[in-house]
Amino acid sequence: MRKVLVIDTSILCVWLRVPNMDRCGPDGDFWDFDRINQKIEQEIQTESTLVLPLATIIETGNHISQASHNRKEVAQALAGIIRKTADAKTPWAAFSDQSSLWSGEALKKLANCWPNLAAKKLSIGDATIKEVADYYSQARYEVEILTGDSGLKAYQPVQALEEPRRRKRK
Repeated sequence: MRKVLVIDTSILCVWLRVPNMDRCGPDGDFWDFDRINQKIEQEIQTESTLVLPLATIIETGNHISQASHNRKEVAQALAGIIRKTADAKTPWAAFSDQSSLWSGEALKKLANCWPNLAAKKLSIGDATIKEVADYYSQARYEVEILTGDSGLKAYQPVQALEEPRRRKRK
């Protein structure tokens, strides 16, 4: 089964080295650049596909534009990833794969379910990241949400067990 790694804003900001965002995660489970880079390199080696949700692009861009320094350099690094995603350059998934999540019907579904998620402190950005993860899970991918946010991580789809193949009777 192919695996997709859905990348959250917290991880992308640390990986891009956005100023003043050098680590994320709860006590005892910190993610710094080295840990993230090692994880992503490992996933690339095993031919996982990296998925960049729209919310991650927007939120990361906001953090970059508000950084105290190195805004242009970090923005160029994010722009390079966006280009690779737009071109579906391996290991990045084509952003167009997610286009069905932005249809009128999908947005209505988000509008209907998000208030209950907000009551549980899940932001609308994280709700859309959850939808991206669910989309790939329903397409029969193994899905991991790479995040430093334990609240979002809790919404990672559970891996469905494949039904065992039955032997034909003779």
